[in-house]
Amino acid sequence: MDALPSPSSSSSPSTLKKVGSERSEVSTMSGLLGLGGGGGGGGGGGEDQRGSSTFEYFGWVYHLGVNSIGHEYCHLRFLFIRGKYVEMYKRDPHENPGIKPIRRGVVGPTLMLEEVGRRKVYYGDVYVLRFFNRLDESKKGEIACATAGEAQKWLEAFDQAKQQAEFELTRGGSARNKLNMETELNLDVHRPRVRRYASGLKKLIRIGQGPETLLCQSSSLGANGSTDGYFERDINDAIEAYEWKCVRTINGVRIFEDVANSESGKGVIVKAVAVIDASADTAFEVLLNLERHQRYEWDMLTGDLELLDSYDGHLDVVYGTFDPRYLTRWHSKRDFIFSRQWFCGQDGTYTILHFPAVHKKKPPRSGYRRTKINPSTWEVRNLNTSMGSNTPRCLVTQMLEINSAGWCRWKKNHCSKFEKSVPYALLCQVGGLKEYIGANPALKFESSTTVIQSKLSEVSVSNAEFEESEVKDEFYDAMSADSSSSDEELDNKDSKLNLALKRTSAADANKELDSEVAPVMIDPSQFRGSLRNGKDEADTNCWTCPSGMGFMIRGKNYLKDNSKVMGGDPLLKLIAVDWFKVDKSLDRIALHPRSLLQSQAGKKLPFVLVINLQVPAKPNYSLALYYASDRPAKPGSLFAQFVDGSDMFRDARFKLIPSIVEGYWMVKRAVGTKACLLGKAVTCKYFRQDNFLEIDVDIGSSSVARSVIGLVLGYVTSIVVDLAILIEAKEEAELPEYILGTVRLNRLKLDSAVRLEV
Repeated sequence: MDALPSPSSSSSPSTLKKVGSERSEVSTMSGLLGLGGGGGGGGGGGEDQRGSSTFEYFGWVYHLGVNSIGHEYCHLRFLFIRGKYVEMYKRDPHENPGIKPIRRGVVGPTLMLEEVGRRKVYYGDVYVLRFFNRLDESKKGEIACATAGEAQKWLEAFDQAKQQAEFELTRGGSARNKLNMETELNLDVHRPRVRRYASGLKKLIRIGQGPETLLCQSSSLGANGSTDGYFERDINDAIEAYEWKCVRTINGVRIFEDVANSESGKGVIVKAVAVIDASADTAFEVLLNLERHQRYEWDMLTGDLELLDSYDGHLDVVYGTFDPRYLTRWHSKRDFIFSRQWFCGQDGTYTILHFPAVHKKKPPRSGYRRTKINPSTWEVRNLNTSMGSNTPRCLVTQMLEINSAGWCRWKKNHCSKFEKSVPYALLCQVGGLKEYIGANPALKFESSTTVIQSKLSEVSVSNAEFEESEVKDEFYDAMSADSSSSDEELDNKDSKLNLALKRTSAADANKELDSEVAPVMIDPSQFRGSLRNGKDEADTNCWTCPSGMGFMIRGKNYLKDNSKVMGGDPLLKLIAVDWFKVDKSLDRIALHPRSLLQSQAGKKLPFVLVINLQVPAKPNYSLALYYASDRPAKPGSLFAQFVDGSDMFRDARFKLIPSIVEGYWMVKRAVGTKACLLGKAVTCKYFRQDNFLEIDVDIGSSSVARSVIGLVLGYVTSIVVDLAILIEAKEEAELPEYILGTVRLNRLKLDSAVRLEV
């Protein structure tokens, strides 16, 4: 099979002046063959009556597809996004003035993008983005990027284009544009406010290092984050029960023990932490790279690795061998098998999970002793660079579970048998990674995103020129032919959590409900779902309603100092939970005859928010949460804008904070405690009718979410999970945030789900 095509010229825009690097929101990872492409930086764009500002994203990607005779193709293409318009070229238009695009399209509000994950294309690994029309999934296409971070940047670029499309529509664009979009947007509803920039200023964002690096990829995004607070409680949105104590420092790497759970008798959870002078992208690339000669330079244990199988772009199974002479006095060869599962959160933090595994391709070998590798995780996140420094930095944390027998002795004595053990060798991987990257300066400074500012661009085409040409196709229509962000302000500065601040009060939240309407008394006994309400915290297979104090939300001064406060009492009351078993994902569950909203008591409620979490499995499940208010939403409030607003506004604001209160520590690390904009992570469908708004959350629409929920279901009978839902506040008038509702799910049993016939 042929190798991936390589370009013949550089893409660096020599006519424009580089003024700095865009802030990195998400880390990246290269494949075995570097592919020019990636993602544009954050920020917003838009137009205003007082001036205009437009973001332009450009870079090299691979266009993947199947031609008319059924053959797969992978073509190198230069992608250019300006406002809501997208163009695709065979060559860089910066270096080939006058070249015509081979494809041109409009990014409409119904465009959906999904990060499919890593895929082997010819002889290289790429990160694939799939896009489709959420109203017609037959309209679809795929592009591929060099690294996971660059793919995330393209997601942000397309999301910015969607925002631009809605912004222009709500401001009164041309009649033709309105006709193109009026079936997708309601013109009478609230529009999200878009950040504005100086008049006449364009912001050009070059994505990727250009084609000259495609066959020797080592790109990285500029690092961002704060040096303040390396502990989970400082960066997460839910309060965790870990209590980490530093017990040893080895060559600049700190070794911690979770003393809060050390007496549980279930093994000891330890971690090694180090700050590395490279972007999170670079560290992530090195960690996932199986190339033997590179791993020999930093990994004393898992240097000889072989890929056995790869699944869904975010999970693979690896076989390895190691020579035990460096660990024990025995010289019998050892081998092992483990699975690797990885994903990137919306805050740009990479997580890698390692589980011991078995595989039919590698039964026990003669002459080798099969070793069980300890369950472990890697977490990599960017840090802010120091003042006056351009060197990126990231925080790397490796966490693993070990037997407590030798741990306590090693903790007290410098020399012990523990230093000849596999867990110790695993903990030393952080130090090896730090030294390897430090000894290779080329890994530190390359950036996959460059921001360029100019008053005029010789390449850029004006909006008027775009509009005069007949650009009628949605971009995914153009991409599907034969080829012969986000609205959220993802601030990478660590939130300065001030626990001394008062938690959000009910009075703050109640400004969202109409005070001129007499409240209705809600009697929970009138409502009963298929999942029962628990009696106490020790009860199982049930739900309860915790307070919001376990969650950290944006405080009154968040826009000034990033401070977060403890959540207060929820605005809405959880009145029932349904736990259904279905043959296929079920939308509009509130209209089903068995839904409580079809009861007389349900119809009398002023307002009900229905959250239908669609869980992919065999069979599928639906977890329906019913939150009621005693009054309707106050007109003009953020809550009212969300309830009656556009789907795009809801996607940009609907936020969920998860927290595994009790359960296996690996599940806790997989789920995390960071807030997630659900509309950006998975497909959400909204249904507004009568006295309710239903949100159908298709967890199976994201390969990452499917992978994580699959892990959770394996331990669901032994975990307690808290969820908080809220509307993200972006403007000062919307602060502080408040929690819409919470739920605690206590050790659910899959077989207790009630069969729901459609």
